[in-house]
Amino acid sequence: MTIDNNSNNDKANQNIKPPPANTVGIIGWIRKNLLGGWVNTLLTLISIYILWLVLPPLFDWALLNADFSGSSGKECTTNGACWAWLDQRINQFFYGFYPPDSYWRVNLSLILLLPALAYILFENLPYSTYGRWFALSYPIISAVLLLGGVGLEGVTTDKFGGFMLNLVAGLAGIILSLPIGVVLALGRRSKLPLIRVFSIAFIEIIRGVPLITLLFVAVIIVQLFLPPGVSLDQLIRVMIMITIFASAYMAEVIRGGLQAIPNGQYEAAQAVGLGYWRSMRLVILPQALKISIPGIVNTFIGLFKDTTLVIIIGLFDILGQARLLQTNPDWMGKVDHETFLLAALFFFIICFSMSRYSINLEKRLDTTNK
Repeated sequence: MTIDNNSNNDKANQNIKPPPANTVGIIGWIRKNLLGGWVNTLLTLISIYILWLVLPPLFDWALLNADFSGSSGKECTTNGACWAWLDQRINQFFYGFYPPDSYWRVNLSLILLLPALAYILFENLPYSTYGRWFALSYPIISAVLLLGGVGLEGVTTDKFGGFMLNLVAGLAGIILSLPIGVVLALGRRSKLPLIRVFSIAFIEIIRGVPLITLLFVAVIIVQLFLPPGVSLDQLIRVMIMITIFASAYMAEVIRGGLQAIPNGQYEAAQAVGLGYWRSMRLVILPQALKISIPGIVNTFIGLFKDTTLVIIIGLFDILGQARLLQTNPDWMGKVDHETFLLAALFFFIICFSMSRYSINLEKRLDTTNK
């Protein structure tokens, strides 16, 4: 009987034909996403036409007709872009006013960021146990590298600037806002009146105030409530306010995920004897966070872009450095578009990477088609 079954299976496998070549691979993707029906085909043709109108002139301006050498804007004589400032000012765009002889500390912290993120975002990496411990200790390591200590010369935060400042403020807000948002979301759904009222009040008040207002509060008002002789670093205050602002929005995103969990899941966790915190950690929160992935990543992207608001309170992030260069007499009127284009490119790379990772994470965690 076993031999007959195996023979039948072999015959069945031989009768299975591969899918048509025009339905898989790049051709299949094009047919499905770009040419799937007359509406998609029309939109694809319109998009190609718009790109044909925009990309060639942009390419000519940015590269073919551009100036790449010169010591001032007066030496940029063509109708193309003026990139002559890059070799003189690019360090300010990356490091702000950080001491040049300590650039290696910023570079090392960025290099160490890659494995720290990898052990958080990806699975099945070698030495995962040690890697996760390294990821948990990375904020302390980077703080020592950037601020000094343990044999390194101290650097005050007023020297932070450029894209480095955006990364520091954005990463701090992203790392801290998620756990705080989870606690606030659980607190808003708590059965204890005091905790529920506090969580609701915190979320609604913070979400009802613009971030720029909170930044002004951090810079001007917070110092008035501190004891005489006590001063809190300005960048630390800004990072606290950015984290608080993002946490309120994160709480609502996660609360939506919690509400999407069927009551049967709560009842099943109670039926197997799990307490509140263990049921949340093992059953409810993993499902809620999976559902909330698009909203969480959207909040992260918005938070990272909002770090540019620090320019209004006198911190020179990458946009602040762009404005400084645009008002420099040697480059005034020559680099208005180029500096903002470079800043936009940096933000696009970071935000697009976060968006693509969230899509891949959703596919990896999707169990409906498995």
